[in-house]
Amino acid sequence: MNERDAVIYVVDDDAAMRDSLSFLLDAAGWRTHSFASAQEFFAAFERNRPGCLVLDVLMPLMGGLEVQRQLRAQDLCLPVIFLTAHGDLPMAVQAMKRGAIDFLEKPCKDHELLDAVGRAVRMSIQQCLSRSSIEAARRRLATLTAREREVVELLAAGECNKIIARKLAISDKTVQVHRQHAMEKLGVHSTAEIARLILLADSPAAQGQGSKAAATP
Repeated sequence: MNERDAVIYVVDDDAAMRDSLSFLLDAAGWRTHSFASAQEFFAAFERNRPGCLVLDVLMPLMGGLEVQRQLRAQDLCLPVIFLTAHGDLPMAVQAMKRGAIDFLEKPCKDHELLDAVGRAVRMSIQQCLSRSSIEAARRRLATLTAREREVVELLAAGECNKIIARKLAISDKTVQVHRQHAMEKLGVHSTAEIARLILLADSPAAQGQGSKAAATP
């Protein structure tokens, strides 16, 4: 996954501005999709593709700040760059607190927008790679039976076979069988690898996005 995979979404109800931004971004080598409304954007957005959103603030039906809130509420990791002729300081502060990459006033210099887009795409690639790793870890762990999951979690916590057998009220030999089967399914060779896999699957990036979005006004 790299910058060639990225899509730059432009959402602005001003057709001339959309055309101007698309021309600039296309000339810089970016793949762009432009939309006149937030509703059109959400219908076309590709969740698993890196990129960023260049977004106007004041638009009919759904403004830019509401679009940003919806992205966070749906756990859609797409960095946002606001570009507006109608911004003010409180609006900019709110947007940046919600994680916007930049808040630029129209007309902005070309290099300012292109610099912001480059930063946003690099962040998006890292987010997508992190999400892919987390989902892969979860899929591997999902192949385990309930008993195998109990065993590997205790192994990851540093417990030996004898202690695990006592805690689960099973024999040492049964623990060893579950351990072997689990490690084969997970494709790992040590308890340290098991621990890293469980930590990745249960990381804040895997679980905290929704609650973080809900907690941010």
